[in-house]
Amino acid sequence: MQAYDVVIVGAGHAGAQAASLLRQRGFTGSVAMVGEEPELPYDRPPLSKEYLSGEKPFERLLLRPEEFWPNHEIEVLRNTRIVGVDTGAHQLQTDSGESIGYGNLIWAAGGAPRRLSCAGHDLAGIHYVRTRADVDAMRVELDSVDEVVVIGGGYIGLEAAAVLSTRGKSVTVLEAQDRVLARVAGEPLSRFYEGAHRARGVDIQLNTQAEEILGDGGRVKGVRLGDGRVMPAQMVVVGIGILPAVAPLAEAGVETQAGGVMVDEFCRSSVADVFAIGDCAAHHNAFCAIAGPMRLESVQNANDQAKVVADYLTGNPQPYNALPWFWSDQYDLKLQTVGLSVGHDQVVLRGDPDAASFSVIYLKDGCVLALDSVNLVRDFVQGKALVKNRVAVDPGALADASVPLKSLAVPA
Repeated sequence: MQAYDVVIVGAGHAGAQAASLLRQRGFTGSVAMVGEEPELPYDRPPLSKEYLSGEKPFERLLLRPEEFWPNHEIEVLRNTRIVGVDTGAHQLQTDSGESIGYGNLIWAAGGAPRRLSCAGHDLAGIHYVRTRADVDAMRVELDSVDEVVVIGGGYIGLEAAAVLSTRGKSVTVLEAQDRVLARVAGEPLSRFYEGAHRARGVDIQLNTQAEEILGDGGRVKGVRLGDGRVMPAQMVVVGIGILPAVAPLAEAGVETQAGGVMVDEFCRSSVADVFAIGDCAAHHNAFCAIAGPMRLESVQNANDQAKVVADYLTGNPQPYNALPWFWSDQYDLKLQTVGLSVGHDQVVLRGDPDAASFSVIYLKDGCVLALDSVNLVRDFVQGKALVKNRVAVDPGALADASVPLKSLAVPA
């Protein structure tokens, strides 16, 4: 049986950052990183953007050069899936039947795309956007595709729609709610992005669900909607969220909440020597206006939680208190978000959406919770202090684009 002082399950952003930072912090014990894919750790956000479009080759997505891992004595176990955890014996069971021993376990396994369950869900031509292999399969088929239906109007669905539309495909987006980005943004931002996509030829269908995927010879030929209409399609792209990969830990008795492994401020789980970070970790976030555990699916969260664990394991414990931020690139529109808008009771529009340069600011009890900026980096940068310090600001001043946000970022 192989055994290591630290085993990291997951070779995405969180896992790779944890391994790198352990060495940077001077950790001298043995480290192994276990990943299900054949690739070395790579940058995932470009999958639905530059990699799908062909603008960026895979080699430019690698988080570290190939030689980095052996040079830093980090063993990368590829094509390996962990199916069982024995927390008492400090052992992991792989899908090939092998055992791996650990001193400390960092669970950074992320999640898998939520799959369709309707009739026809298993037809060829249905694609999810989570791994390089997922996008490679899409790219192989694109030359024979004229019409695409995208199921889900979140970031992944809209980013894919933007790339596919730019490549000349006829694209329809199906969103079950009454606006796109409904789970993560306020109505002004949703309506802006609906208009931006429609102006570029994308058909946005709101309050609409796929009833059945229709096929011909085992391949997709269309999507039947709940009202009986049929949308022709030779490809279906699904972006309806992820299912956190936590089953082996849950079966081992580790506490889970909000769909993820419940962790404290040092990313420690309910079981000794087991940590969780990234998409699959549930935590209480200091910047959330609503009490209760939550998961954050972002590169920022993955990297910052990796830092917390690396610091803890090298004798310098620092609690997680990072300010959340996110981004999305669609067409020539750069969306940058800071903070968590959930629980807001007021929305302030700053700037002009018609000029494709504006911000949407979210408040709770008069204090700034979060900010979305479209093609307005200045507001994103200056607005961080407003969010971090929960500054109470007059909405009129926030709405005045001639007033720099940095001039308002002084706590009362």
